[in-house]
Amino acid sequence: MSGSEHRETGSAPHGHGAEAAAHRHGDEAAPHGHRASHGSTAGASTPVRPYRALAVTASNRASAGVYEDRGGPLLVAGLEALGFAVDGPRVVPDGEPVREVLREAVAAGYAVVLTTGGTGISPTDRTPEVTRSVLEREIPGIPEAIRAEGAAKVPTAALSRGVAGVADRTLVVNLPGSTGGVKDGMAVLARLLPHAVDQIHGGDHPAEPDRPAEPDQSGGPDRPGGPDHSGGPDRHTGPGVPQRSGGHRGDDPR
Repeated sequence: MSGSEHRETGSAPHGHGAEAAAHRHGDEAAPHGHRASHGSTAGASTPVRPYRALAVTASNRASAGVYEDRGGPLLVAGLEALGFAVDGPRVVPDGEPVREVLREAVAAGYAVVLTTGGTGISPTDRTPEVTRSVLEREIPGIPEAIRAEGAAKVPTAALSRGVAGVADRTLVVNLPGSTGGVKDGMAVLARLLPHAVDQIHGGDHPAEPDRPAEPDQSGGPDRPGGPDHSGGPDRHTGPGVPQRSGGHRGDDPR
């Protein structure tokens, strides 16, 4: 279902009723179809369904029609590329309307809600505060990774105050309001969302890859294979660990 079909400013998220209840109790598939629905009869199965996601744009001006929402459609495209069934973007003013749409999304059983906008430091930017009031557990590493992605290129990326966390079994993540911030945030989330959603819905941790054998540490400095304890210039002289680069633009004032 395309984002344009669900572009609304006042209605509740879709999915109330029996279907929402089924999603809230785990009868859903992972974004890439890793988890099958349970059949009631041996040998029977039901079609695999993707997790549902909701895109939300928090913008006073976009919700008033002053300009077109550009970040919300990017959220929709990014989530669809990850295999989610996406509703939205819902375009609402910042503040209490964001809190309300988040509460409705949690009640409707969405697996993921991504927001764009309202994360800066202007007086009207309230998305982090209202999001935090809905969350039960925060996941600080997600917004930290999103800010780090942009800090190398755009110093103002550090001003984004977005938060992330879980309410019931809904993962909520705030992204900046600029299109660059959304794109770079989605680049980070592409590496995290499938595993995070699977974990929230009871998935097991993936097996760790085989590690190389540890070197023999039993020998002395004169024993073949033993560590060099001389402290000379040959110790730890290899090149440093390369630093990852990337970035996103600062939050557009909304």
